[in-house]
Amino acid sequence: MTVVTGFLGSGKTTLIRRLLTHPGMNRVAVVINEFGEVGIDNALVAASSENVTLLANGCLCCTVRTDLQETLRELFAQRRAGEVIDFDRVVVETTGLADPAPVIQTFAADTLLAAQYRLDGVATLVDAVNGARQLDAQPEAVKQAAVADRLLLTKTDLAGAVEVEALRARLRSLNPRAEFAAAVQGEIEPAFFLDIGLRTARADGAQLERWLGSPGEGDGYLGKRLATGAHDRAIRSFVLWFDRPFSWQTFSAAMELLTSMRGPDLLRVKGLVNVAGERGPVVVQGVQHIFHPPTTLDAWPSEDRRSRLVFITRNIPQEAVAALFAAAGGLAD
Repeated sequence: MTVVTGFLGSGKTTLIRRLLTHPGMNRVAVVINEFGEVGIDNALVAASSENVTLLANGCLCCTVRTDLQETLRELFAQRRAGEVIDFDRVVVETTGLADPAPVIQTFAADTLLAAQYRLDGVATLVDAVNGARQLDAQPEAVKQAAVADRLLLTKTDLAGAVEVEALRARLRSLNPRAEFAAAVQGEIEPAFFLDIGLRTARADGAQLERWLGSPGEGDGYLGKRLATGAHDRAIRSFVLWFDRPFSWQTFSAAMELLTSMRGPDLLRVKGLVNVAGERGPVVVQGVQHIFHPPTTLDAWPSEDRRSRLVFITRNIPQEAVAALFAAAGGLAD
């Protein structure tokens, strides 16, 4: 499951329309809120029902008529009954004004969905022409960029080189660990959006590093590195490392305290935790107060067995989170 988000006019539907023409995307179900004037290209449409459209390349396009959870349940039931194609990937396109957090939380909070779907990652599109103004004026646009695993800058052919570079730098500061690319008219290789997450308990070091993201520069406080809007300055991105193994009880208690106190501002967390007695690292990831069920990998990918947690927060300094974990560890002693 890949979530594609981005502010109004960023080119989400154009991107999806182009991706669906790629040979490697012929077993995909696309879930969108509405077709609109720039919906899926008519040339792709072969047949349709009330809320599911069969595309000529073998894909599905499904509209959200009630809520996302019900739509995904119905889609899986139709797949199991043989009423639709045997899709192996779902792309969810959010509305331009949407906060992506509830969409991500859907897969963690619903145990029935979690048994059938796996969240692969979040791809956020940013319009090179209007992106800077949207980041200045719209906190939703900032959040969409901050929680992304992949950032795609669109309409670069319509913006000046100086403006594009300034926006690129701003996005890198806002989310330094996301992979970054640019696209014109939706032209991008599907590989940029595929296999973002961990697909197997035997993930190797390269897969784990790709999932955690490339290290960024600086301490994660945007105000010290880049003159940006007020919304940007509230966002912090940082990594905490822990030399000593945790007991699961200690780690869980620290995270529960953090989420209960500052859940709405805990935009995203993901990482590897060294839990005493486990054969490999425990993979954790969550958005705000909702966390996916933890998964234990078969083995550590290297000799480095330190726990590492990547945080993206709003108005929560790194020092405060570090102090909370230190206190939890001290109480455990």
